[in-house]
Amino acid sequence: MRPDLQPLAPTLFRLRIDGGPAHLLNSYLVLDDDGVTLVDTGWADSAPVVESALRALDRGRDDVRRVVLTHFHEDHAGAAAEIATWGDVQVIAGAPEADVVRGTVAGLLPRLTTAERAIHPEPSEPPAGPPCRVDLEVSDGDHLAVGGGAHVLLLPGHTPGSLALHLRHLDAVLTGDTVAELDGEVILGVFDVDRDKTRRSARRIAGTGAGIAGFGHGEAVLHDAARRIREARNPFADPQP
Repeated sequence: MRPDLQPLAPTLFRLRIDGGPAHLLNSYLVLDDDGVTLVDTGWADSAPVVESALRALDRGRDDVRRVVLTHFHEDHAGAAAEIATWGDVQVIAGAPEADVVRGTVAGLLPRLTTAERAIHPEPSEPPAGPPCRVDLEVSDGDHLAVGGGAHVLLLPGHTPGSLALHLRHLDAVLTGDTVAELDGEVILGVFDVDRDKTRRSARRIAGTGAGIAGFGHGEAVLHDAARRIREARNPFADPQP
């Protein structure tokens, strides 16, 4: 079965990760002259899907140079530990939650709204992936040699150390779960630890002016992404008193 790959730009591809309860879960592959950067890894059993995507792009395991984790949740960091063993792979995470990815510190639980509880049970433990080493802890404003140069945005809200990557040369931003797409609408991320911070972080993403956006969940936006992110609402918010 061929992987579900969508080109967002000449060297940027969205990979759909099937399985599990997550809505339209995505990882991203960025192709550079020095190899491939994988942004998020899917579930713990998702490594074969990533490998099939590499083959479809005429690449292989040995071409993976970096894994960038937008946050520690199991649907995004689940296969990182396995993929990190494929070769000379650098694992990158936001500094505030690098130890959560390593498994030495527990992450924070999301604070669910009434509407979110209706679609997802209240977690009793933080939804972390299997422990994985972190080789590079990044902070807000750092730059990575990805896609012609990627700017790191550290975006607390969904988790304390969530991050996004602004790929300026590709006019694209990869948002993690700070923003999502649902039924044709760009929305604020759900299952957050702090919704007010998520809203502010989404405005920072919109401030990149990117035309293309790839979300942790949902369909990508290929035109006018910054405006749509700026206008994003939270359909799962509790009613205001």
